[in-house]
Amino acid sequence: MSKVTQEVEMLVAPILEEQDLELVDIEFVKEGRDWFLRVFIDTPGGGIDIEQCAAVSEQLSVRLDETDPIPQNYFLEVSSPGAERPLKKEQDMERAVGQYVHIRTYEQIDGRKEFEGYLLSYGEEGAELEMKVKTRKVKVLIPKDKIAFARLAIDFSA
Repeated sequence: MSKVTQEVEMLVAPILEEQDLELVDIEFVKEGRDWFLRVFIDTPGGGIDIEQCAAVSEQLSVRLDETDPIPQNYFLEVSSPGAERPLKKEQDMERAVGQYVHIRTYEQIDGRKEFEGYLLSYGEEGAELEMKVKTRKVKVLIPKDKIAFARLAIDFSA
């Protein structure tokens, strides 16, 4: 996590807590000549509306102007994480049990680094997925320390 995203997280946390919202992710990225500060938020049960995003954006903008933690010009975007929400925290993974997920690993497991399937469980040993391989279903255990990235996914075969 960069210094900018850490500072923004400290600024946005009380705003979100006050509105019973949760922080999903923060990005500070350069695209072309422009910088973007993107703050992804959601409700604990999932599903956020544009009014909630606008309220957080307005409050966060005031706090950013007061503290000025970002030296360059940037565009602030506050939005929903979307259907393919990243799963960054333990709590995110635990809530995703039973859902279709995409997991990328740091190194190969059984000859692959990308896995998609239904998350059967998530615990001390890691994430257990049920995946389709050709015409059969197989279970694979992905150790926690091998998970580089995880997100919800859409099962187009269902």
